[in-house]
Order: sequence, then structure tokens, then C-alpha cells
Amino acid sequence: MTSVRQDEPVRPTKRDEVAAAGSELIGGPIGRHALLGTNWLTPVRVIALVAIGMFALGMVQKLPCYNGGWFFGATSQYTHACYSDIPHLYAGRGFADGLIPYFDRLPGDMEYLEYPVLTGVFMEVASWMTPHGGDLQFREQIYWLVNAGMLMICAAVIAVCVTRTHRRRPWDGLLVALAPAFALTATINWDLLAIALTAAGMLMWSRSRPLAAGVLIGLATAAKLYPVLLLGPLLVLCWRAGAWRAYGKAVAGAVASWLVVNLPVMITHNATGFHIREGWAKFYVFSQQRPIDFGSVWLLISQRTGAPLENANTYATLLMILGCGAIGLLTLYAPRRPRFAQLAFLVVALFILTNKVYSPQYVLWLTPLAVLARPRWRDFLVWQACEVMYFLGIWMYLAYTGNGDKHQGLPPEGYQLAIALHLLGTLYLCALVVRDILMPERDVVRRDGDDDPSGGVLDRSPDVFVLGRAYHPPRHAVHFEKVPPVRWGVARD
Repeated sequence: MTSVRQDEPVRPTKRDEVAAAGSELIGGPIGRHALLGTNWLTPVRVIALVAIGMFALGMVQKLPCYNGGWFFGATSQYTHACYSDIPHLYAGRGFADGLIPYFDRLPGDMEYLEYPVLTGVFMEVASWMTPHGGDLQFREQIYWLVNAGMLMICAAVIAVCVTRTHRRRPWDGLLVALAPAFALTATINWDLLAIALTAAGMLMWSRSRPLAAGVLIGLATAAKLYPVLLLGPLLVLCWRAGAWRAYGKAVAGAVASWLVVNLPVMITHNATGFHIREGWAKFYVFSQQRPIDFGSVWLLISQRTGAPLENANTYATLLMILGCGAIGLLTLYAPRRPRFAQLAFLVVALFILTNKVYSPQYVLWLTPLAVLARPRWRDFLVWQACEVMYFLGIWMYLAYTGNGDKHQGLPPEGYQLAIALHLLGTLYLCALVVRDILMPERDVVRRDGDDDPSGGVLDRSPDVFVLGRAYHPPRHAVHFEKVPPVRWGVARD
């Protein structure tokens, strides 16, 4: 039996039947004697260009709204499936009037900007590059274009970071670059900023730079709340591997960078002392008080039963705690230490599945994590198809409810089916990742001779604390007789 070279790149057209079939469009699978990386079109550059191209196609898809749908007609932006928060919030959150986020009170019920500080800075910087004065519609169009340009940079960063995280699997980045749901939702909101910082943090962790990884995760948390969840999987993984020093550096970096961004906005001082600024706290108060909303399992239950589910906050919190406990036990009981990307995907997916709201752009949170956790084209595309159906479903539902008595669009029953598709697609991918953890011989990444290429200091480190069984030969190895045996959990040379 031949052995797998540890420095040889994995060619997806040789390992993945869907990738091999798709490659026929560009001449077929890469041959044995093909020279890779010998010219300027390296995998990283190719994938970055593809990501930018797909992002541009997503911008083209928004043209019906750019040309009028955002500004005229009650449901035009829904029937064309091109809605975006960006132009609406330019005026709605005071940027058009030069108001300073978190410091200046907004007219209306919202009072303050309801986004984390780093996202607020991103929005403010884009407003500086938008012309002041003149027609408001024109300024909103320019504001969207400026934000789209900045978000395009974030999209390229995400694709590059995913490509470089698994050294021997650079072409997996094409899954991110070509993801249809990624292109459709990239300019709905400002989520790509936090996702780019998270992807960069995971890349730093894979390079055994825990302090830099922590700093980037802290910055990502200052832009969106969900990246802080990654510190949970790292805690249990470092516990199992005894890598407490690395974990401490990551946490210290995350706390420090988060405080550097937030403290200048968070604390105010008056004659009675220091206080938490009301504008800074708006995001956290809004998140806590927000009722059940579009896309969530709670809305599905509420619409089907007619119950208001006023305690959805409590239910969601309990499910999240129980789910995190289950992921922790899975980590400690698994026959091999799970890969960091697998646990990161599971904990963020759990948060999405139990949350009170699922906005269409939340699929962006999971896309790079799904690619690193389960880089199989078939499974990825099945999940993406479910998410595209949900993307279309929510806009058709809003067209139905916003058209008065005409009811042109998707009725509530159809929208409930779209929610169910989103939930089932995400659960399907979660089930496959859990199976890979329990049966690591089925893990696509480990079958090619790697242990945890996104694990950094955890990669090939021995376990010091486990609750499961000791090492045992793979029970299902008979299904993979052509794959060389792999040794995991061995000390570094």
C-alpha cells in the first residue's frame, strides 16, 4: 500500500466525484503530471478572483432594487429578491444627517444604532465616503456602492483565509467563492466584516499564533456577537490536549482587542461618576428584547400553533446551554480529538438553530466554517440549495404580506416550508459533521493523512484528558481499503 505524502496538495477532482464531474466544464480533472503553482495563477489568486467575480454577480442581482426597487413600490424589492438594509439605514440611522453613532440620539423609536461598535465604525466610514448634500436617493445609492466595495474586500479576505487555513487543501476555498447563497446575501447587511475577521483569526490559530488569533476573534466579536462562541470549542479542545498556555493567550488577546474597541464608546462620565453609555448598550438591549422574528424555529412553532411564545428567550437560552454541553461531551468522548473547524461549525450552527431570528444573510456565518468542517461538494451544495430556497421564500412571503389584499407571493404555509428547509439543511450538515467526529475514518480531511490542519498547536498533539475510549483501529476501515492508514494524536517531531 502506498503512503500519502504529507506535503502533497489534495486535488478535489481526485477525491470528490461532484468536483470531478464539475471540472469537465473546464477540461476535466487535473492530470497526474500537471504542474501546479508554477505561474502567477496560484490557487489563492484564482479563488480570490472567483470570489470577487461571484460577489460582482451578486451586485448585479441587486440592480432592480438599485434602479428603483429600494425607493418605489411597496413590494418591488421583495418580488425581485434584492432587498438590502444598507440604503434604508443610511437615512434611518442618521448617517445622511451626519449623526454620530452611539453618541447622538436618533429620531423615532430606535433611539440609537443597534449594531456593535466595530460595525458602526464600518458604517460611519462608508458614510464619510458618500457625498453629502443633494438628492437623498442618489446618496443612498452611492452609500450602498461604497459599502459593497468595502464588503467585496471582506469577501476576498474570507476566501483567501479559508484557502490558506488547510495547507494541503487550498482548492476547498472554491466552495466559499462559488457558494450561491454567499453571493446572494453578501450585500444585505454588514456581516462580512465580522466573518472576515473570524476567518483571519482561524487562519492565525492554524498557524500556531494564538495571541493574534485571539485579537482577531475579539475584533470580530466587536463587529458581531457570534464569533465569541469560538472560544468555547477552543476551551474544550485545549482542555483535552492540555494546551492551556495557548488558550490563555487567545482569551487574553480577545478580551484586550474587544475592550480597545468598545471602551471609548462604552463608558461615559458625568458629575455622579462613570456610567455605561445608553447608545453603546442599545445592541445588547435590542437583542434581548427582540421578539421572535423571521426564519426562526420559534416563529415556525408560533405560526403553526397560534401561541405567542413570549418565553422564547428562555427556551432559546436553555437549548443553547444544553447544546453547548452536548458539544463539550462529544469533544471529550470522541475517539479522536475533533477538529477545531468541526466544533466551530457546530456551535455557530447551534446558535443559528436556536436563535429568535434567522436573517437570510446569517448563512454567511456558516459558509466558511462549513467548508472547513465538511469539504464535500455534494453535501455543501445540498445545504446551499436549502438556503437559496429560504432566501427566495422570505422575500416572496414579504411580498405576499406587503401587497394588501392582492396577496401576490408566498402564503404563510409556503414560508413555513422554506423555514423547515433551512432548518433541515443545517441539521443535515450538522449530522454529517457529528458522524465524522464519532467515526474519524469517514472525515474527508483526515482520510487524506491530516489530523487537524486548522488546529494549530492542537494538530497532532497527544491527549492529556479524555472521557472516551482509548485509541482503537477504525471500525469502518473496510470501506476505505484504498486509503493509507493514518496515525492521529502523535507528538510533534
